[in-house]
Parts: sequence; structure tokens; C-alpha cells
Amino acid sequence: MRDGIHDETVRTLGRDDAEYPAHLRAVPTAPDALHVRGRLAEGDALAVALVGSRRATPYGLSVAETMAADLAARGVTIVSGLARGVDSAAHRGALRVGGRTIAVLGSGVDSVYPPENHRLADEIVERGALVSQFPPGTPPLPPNFPIRNAVIAGLSLAVVVVEAAERSGSLITARLAAELGREVLAVPGRVTAPESRGANRLIQDGAALALGWEDVVAALPDRWKSCIDTSARMTPAAAPAEPADASSRAILSLLGEDPLDIDHVIERSGLGAARVSAALLDLELDGRVRQMEGKRFVRVALG
Repeated sequence: MRDGIHDETVRTLGRDDAEYPAHLRAVPTAPDALHVRGRLAEGDALAVALVGSRRATPYGLSVAETMAADLAARGVTIVSGLARGVDSAAHRGALRVGGRTIAVLGSGVDSVYPPENHRLADEIVERGALVSQFPPGTPPLPPNFPIRNAVIAGLSLAVVVVEAAERSGSLITARLAAELGREVLAVPGRVTAPESRGANRLIQDGAALALGWEDVVAALPDRWKSCIDTSARMTPAAAPAEPADASSRAILSLLGEDPLDIDHVIERSGLGAARVSAALLDLELDGRVRQMEGKRFVRVALG
């Protein structure tokens, strides 16, 4: 057992297996084997990848989660890499509306990285799959992540870059998708924001502009557009209950869309450091608060 995951929950699919994704099988350089936790479905052929910066801004996180939710609610499987930032937001968006999502790892499927995404990974297994070309037990080594980006591109009909710096793994994914003849889109960002320079450059170089789910669907091949469920009747996941603890309620009231560092939360709440840390952890686990880089926190918009 590794990381609390039993080896027998991991299945290995060869390229000749019926469950091996057809879009990926069509790629000459596709892995000979995929290791899977969860379930791959025939409907996952209607898949779009949402990728972006690990150091995403609140704007980028909001756009990624909303776009993923809008697409997943219409029957599109969301593919991403389970990384911090945009990737995690995309997976959460799909899960929020009861949709399907696939996470492609740069490690073995029994070695979830980053470690704070263990709970998210378990939720993905229930509504989709964790997949990797790397055998179980493989650690999350830096060279693995550019390699896994080829699988993200290969699984998807289109790749949407939400936020990306000028040198970004997301741009590698976009380039690989373009080489495969898949659609590449980008969400515009502030021209002064380093996190948006890569995405803005993609648009300048000819990537389609993505302002919402409609733009993504419009870019898909015609045969797949007819598969979109325009009724969007999928049942959203239940919203978390209002925190019962008074400290958590007080801290939640202090947070908004702009990141607030933990020292300011302690100062403004008048609570001790230990109580604030515990309350923030509870709120994060409940999906009401998201931690940004540098121990800064934002409130998650529900609904």
C-alpha cells in the first residue's frame, strides 16, 4: 500500500484494451500502457482540457472553475493535471455540477501530488479517473510533468489555457495539442499580469479566444457539437452548510475575492493564531476557502 491506496485499486490498460481512450490511441507516441484509478467511460471522448498557472490569480481560479462547471454540466469531460491553481479549480468546477473529470498525473496514480489534493483526488476517482503513464510508486519528479502534458493533449478535443506565464507547462500542452490537430483556445487576461502573458501571447499567435463555454463548444469539430447537452440539467452538488463554529463564521466574513494573508486574518479577527489556523483549515476542507501561495486566503463563491 502506498499513500493509503491499495495497489489492487489500480488497473493497467494496454493500447489494445477497449477501455484505452480512443483519441489517445490515435496518437502515434501514446503510452503503451495507462495506469488508472477510477473509471474511464465511453462518453469521455467528448473531453476538453483546462490548464493553466499553478500560481493562478483569483480571477484565473474563478474563470477556470466556472468554465469547467459550465462545460461539465453539458456533458463535457474535463481533463487537467491535478496541479495547484488552475488545474485544481477546473477539476473542482466539474465535480461541483456532478460532471466527469480526468486528472493526468506526473507520478504514479498512487502518489498524489501536491499532497493537499488527496481529498480532491478521491473525489475525482468517484466521478472520473486518475490516469498516468508512469507505474505505481513513481514519485512526482519534475521531468515527468512535461511528459504527462502529451497525454492531457491526446485525451482532449481541445485545450483551453486560462492563465500561463511566458514559460509555462501549459504552453507545452497547447503546442502539443496544436501538433495533434486539436483545437487550442486561451482566456485573455490583464496585459500587465505576468500570469497572463503566455495566454495572451497564444491569442496573439492565433489561438481562439475563449470568453465562456460557448466559445469552447463553437471550436469543437462539428460531429461533437451535436453531443453537447444544451439543457444542462445535471444536478449540482449540495452547497456546504454554514459553519457552525463562531470563529469560522467570523473569519469567513473577513474574506473575499482579494487574497488576505494569515497575519491580517489574525489581526482583523482578534482571534489567536492557533484558532485562526484551525478554522481556516476547516473552511478549506469544506470548500468555502481556498489557500493561495504565501499563506493567503480567498473566499470561494458558491452556487
